[in-house]
Amino acid sequence: MELLIENLPEWVPQFLWASLQTLQLTFAAFVLAVIIGIVVALLRRTHVAPIRWAMVVFVEVGRGTPALVILFLIYFALPDLLPALSLDSFTAAALGLGLQGGAVLSEIFRAGIDAIDRGQREAGISLGLTPGQTMVDVVAPQAIRVVLPPVGNYAIGLLKDTSIASIIAAPDLMLRAKDLASSSFLPMQVYVLVAVFYFAMSYPMSLLVGQLELKWARHRH
Repeated sequence: MELLIENLPEWVPQFLWASLQTLQLTFAAFVLAVIIGIVVALLRRTHVAPIRWAMVVFVEVGRGTPALVILFLIYFALPDLLPALSLDSFTAAALGLGLQGGAVLSEIFRAGIDAIDRGQREAGISLGLTPGQTMVDVVAPQAIRVVLPPVGNYAIGLLKDTSIASIIAAPDLMLRAKDLASSSFLPMQVYVLVAVFYFAMSYPMSLLVGQLELKWARHRH
């Protein structure tokens, strides 16, 4: 403990900067995952069979492949096949985590849409709304309440999962921790402090998700 306290003035500023990079990576991957998830969920409802089955394959492959393998494929294998698509480590990490997250969130969004009674959509169309307008104005607002808790939990998990991006040298909190652990020969102290930083970032997100759930629950009642 004494060694940890002695090194705090040197380590904390570095971890604060690295935490900001972790939040940036989390945000980039989350936004990409949400966009992909919405698109895939909607395309899975299409009547065009090839598109629908292509989305099914994407979801199953994305959910069934470890995130680390996806990062390796994008960062190491993709440039060998297409040198023009060589990506920096941060972009590769955001893309890999976003793609896998899109597969996961697409199922959450699809379940949220299916949870809304079919009569809601039929009522919207009978009032003269197009299917697209019905989805945006009638179904989506109700589906948001259904998907909010799992999407919030996914975001919290994603924040912690960004730690694997350090394997491809993406700038984040875990990469800085590995460097400090190697240079200081104090791995236990370093990783204890890292755990504190991850908790400090994830706990406020947990509180926010909880507050949003309570808010939507009051609206339902």
